[in-house]
Amino acid sequence: MKVKEKYYRTIWPSADNTIVYIIDQTKLPHVFEIAEIRTLPQMIHAIKTMQVRGAPLIGAAAAYGMALATLQLDDLQEAAKLLIHSRPTALNLRWAVERMLHTLLPLTHTNRNAAAWLEAARICDEDVQMNRQIGQHGLNVIQKVAALRKTNTAVVNILTHCNAGWLATVDVGTALAPIYAAHDAGLSVHVWVGETRPRNQGASLTAWELGQHGVSHTVVADNAIGHLMQVGAVDMVIVGADRLTALGDVCNKIGTYLRALAAKDNHIPFYAAVPSPTIDWSIRDANHIEIEHRASEEVSRIQGLNTAGHLQHVAILPAGSPAFNPAFDVTPAHLVTGIMTEHGVYSPAELKQALLPKISL
Repeated sequence: MKVKEKYYRTIWPSADNTIVYIIDQTKLPHVFEIAEIRTLPQMIHAIKTMQVRGAPLIGAAAAYGMALATLQLDDLQEAAKLLIHSRPTALNLRWAVERMLHTLLPLTHTNRNAAAWLEAARICDEDVQMNRQIGQHGLNVIQKVAALRKTNTAVVNILTHCNAGWLATVDVGTALAPIYAAHDAGLSVHVWVGETRPRNQGASLTAWELGQHGVSHTVVADNAIGHLMQVGAVDMVIVGADRLTALGDVCNKIGTYLRALAAKDNHIPFYAAVPSPTIDWSIRDANHIEIEHRASEEVSRIQGLNTAGHLQHVAILPAGSPAFNPAFDVTPAHLVTGIMTEHGVYSPAELKQALLPKISL
């Protein structure tokens, strides 16, 4: 994607394969800053503190974390363990680390470093390609929704949640990929951007990247979304996922379940855009997904730009009031209209039979 007319991915290595560069997402939307990651502990910190975030991107970051570990001749098994536990819910992280281990462990220490950087780069390139394909399959869905509008010029209003765009992946995005494809194809689309408390990834990240790409959008308070649906202002919902069960249950940013409930009540189609590494074929019962619980300070404090133009954190809760902060919830498959993947769009009931034969596990 472009930022001020310059092309960026969210993560990339130095020319000599010794440094990993990331866009520090904790500074957006007010400051666009590139951070240098030189060691495994720095990458783990970046993942934990959400300098990098989004299931596909933290998978790519973990792959590069393993590459950095080979520079210091770290114990790869221990490096893998530390990376996997840095954020437990998103499947892509474990998937990428295990893929790196599968590639590196059979090699001698001498050959591991070059192979690690090559495999991490391959994971990134594959992510971009999968997301482009999700975008094209999702575009077909948006075109069908547009065809139901009364005129060819009618706007398709799409609600999204959290950030499942370019910033959550290596490039292009998952839930936003079909929206970008529709915009670029000349369709009239408008995005309702839920703010996504407590970290406001919708308001700060999704709104920022949609603005960079020139896509019409409006930020809306999370609690206004049901009202928008009731008054007919939403045509469809597209969200991402951090993990999908074999039955099509969608584990995604906290608040997704409430949007799915409201969509079901108002007969609005609800889609999840999910690359295949996000699907956990081993889990049929969503209760087995470990839900990450994050620091209460994410609820009790908020970041913004002060009048002097500096980033500042301020307290918003009464002193001493506790806060509860689960990072994800699960939307049951019966609330999901379809799953947009790089191979096509499937109902939850069709998912395993249609998709599993096409994927090399």
